[in-house]
Amino acid sequence: MTATMAGMSATNPESPAALIDQVKAGTAARTPLRIVGGDTKAFYGNPTSGEVLSTQGWQGIVSHEPTELVVTVRAGTLLSDLDAVLAEKGQYLPFEAPRFGAVSTIGGVVAAGLAGPGRANVGGVRDYVLGLQFINGKGEWLTFGGQVMKNVAGYDVSRLMAGSLGTLGVITDISLKVLPVAPAEATLVFELGQAEALEQLHRWGGQPLPLNASCWVKDATQPNAPELLFVRLRGAVAAVEAASERLVKEAHGQRMDNAQAGPDWAGCRDQTLPFFQNSSPEACLWRLSLPQTAPVLNVPYAQLIEWQGAQRWLWAPAAAASELRSAARAVNGHATLFRAGAEGAPGVARFDEQGPVIETITQRLRAEFDPAGIFNPGRM
Repeated sequence: MTATMAGMSATNPESPAALIDQVKAGTAARTPLRIVGGDTKAFYGNPTSGEVLSTQGWQGIVSHEPTELVVTVRAGTLLSDLDAVLAEKGQYLPFEAPRFGAVSTIGGVVAAGLAGPGRANVGGVRDYVLGLQFINGKGEWLTFGGQVMKNVAGYDVSRLMAGSLGTLGVITDISLKVLPVAPAEATLVFELGQAEALEQLHRWGGQPLPLNASCWVKDATQPNAPELLFVRLRGAVAAVEAASERLVKEAHGQRMDNAQAGPDWAGCRDQTLPFFQNSSPEACLWRLSLPQTAPVLNVPYAQLIEWQGAQRWLWAPAAAASELRSAARAVNGHATLFRAGAEGAPGVARFDEQGPVIETITQRLRAEFDPAGIFNPGRM
């Protein structure tokens, strides 16, 4: 086993006693706590306030077992630091969590549950969480799951924390499954309209191809810009080469140089592509989560489509909430107001309404883990 113990000092102790004390004090006084790591995703979810509880001081890679494809890391560890350690062993986190800033932490990654371009083919954050430790609203430091897939004790609770936005507890330590970097990668680009692109992706998705990610986009700032579908292949060298040759011929595409394509995929992951830059004060960035087979939506807004059709981004005013949510529900999906514009979005909920069954389960979970209701109240 290779272990890297980072920062064992007075400011980074063996247990998160300071965090536990802050939680206990908050519970006793009914003081709301705003849990943050790097605070790079403060825009995500409903605005919340409270005394800041920061995990930044709780850093370090506790253990990394390359042969077992497992890493255990403290929540305040920078995502960039973890990526660097894994890269040294030819490994990575396949869900490609968005990096919204240099101080993004792995605890924030799990709490937000956001994934990058390859989500539809490799899985999301919760699919790679093997176990974790967190502090509940009673100030108890609890452990769920383990470091191997066969250890299923409390496994669902571990996954439950992914995407909970800190409303159930303070994540302190996470064990994650990692994967080896693929031997080969190729990016193909096709000039296709949205309907054609979705049809092609659905056809390819049902075939034994090394598909890893897709992105369809039209540059809304350029009236005559082409509609482009980008497809990323990853896998064995022979499989990637054969698939590249076949798909280029089949859909009249081109193969991009990896040196050019790499930054573009990073920009898609981190939302730094031109599409994600909008200076209009009333424009909000909406995220529509739909079945992959959903058709082209009849909405008058430019879109960027990922995950073979399952994730669709668009810019629209907050006033379009009802229109967008109705369109998403019509195809069994939902719409999230991901980023409010400069004018804000007063009176518009960031997340779509939950069904009565899900709402009941959510309330019971919060009552169990955070009976005083102090963790990020109102965030979701």
